[in-house]
Amino acid sequence: MGGQACVFYGAAEFSRDLDLLVLVEDDELNRLRAALTELNCEPVAVPELSAENLRRGHAVHFRCRRPDVNGLRIDLMSHLRGLPSFEELWERRTTFEVASEKVDVMALEDVVLAKKTQRDKDWPMIRRLVEQSYFARSGTPSAELRDFWLRELRTPELLIGASREYPEAAREASASRPAVAAALHADVDAVTQCLEDEEQAERRLDREYWAPLKRELEQLRRSRRT
Repeated sequence: MGGQACVFYGAAEFSRDLDLLVLVEDDELNRLRAALTELNCEPVAVPELSAENLRRGHAVHFRCRRPDVNGLRIDLMSHLRGLPSFEELWERRTTFEVASEKVDVMALEDVVLAKKTQRDKDWPMIRRLVEQSYFARSGTPSAELRDFWLRELRTPELLIGASREYPEAAREASASRPAVAAALHADVDAVTQCLEDEEQAERRLDREYWAPLKRELEQLRRSRRT
């Protein structure tokens, strides 16, 4: 669901981390613990791996020490801000095949939503992910893909182009996305400002989401020290 997923979708990113969304059920957690043991993983900081911590929205971090994956960090989560349940995300996943092995990756739209954080590095990646989808199209796009571009394109010129190409869909999208309304008027400055406003709003929501979880982590750290 992280940098490795971006690689699969063609928005290349070098990542030493593996970010996984996991299902919080006893059997699944037991399988997960067995896999972590096989990789000689050691926990990184807090919190510990537990169903309760995952359900509360915490990320749980490990570092692999098995020689062939030494140093690889694995980050686990079961809940993402603004995204539906694991079960729904699983149903609309994308499956890639690499060296005869199947790799399940969150759907592109969900990866984009998951990247809407307060971190500076995530926003250029969102732009690359959506642009890669937009430029890689062939033939007539589905209505779902067209609407995805109108919701998520973050380059003013491309959003203006998409609005010009799909005017009816753009008019519908403009009711909920001011950037599309500005794009319909081909106003680059207005589109740019709307996109900035969108980003700042998402950053603020992400900070608000993580604030109580960070307080919990600090309490756990103090408890561990004492």
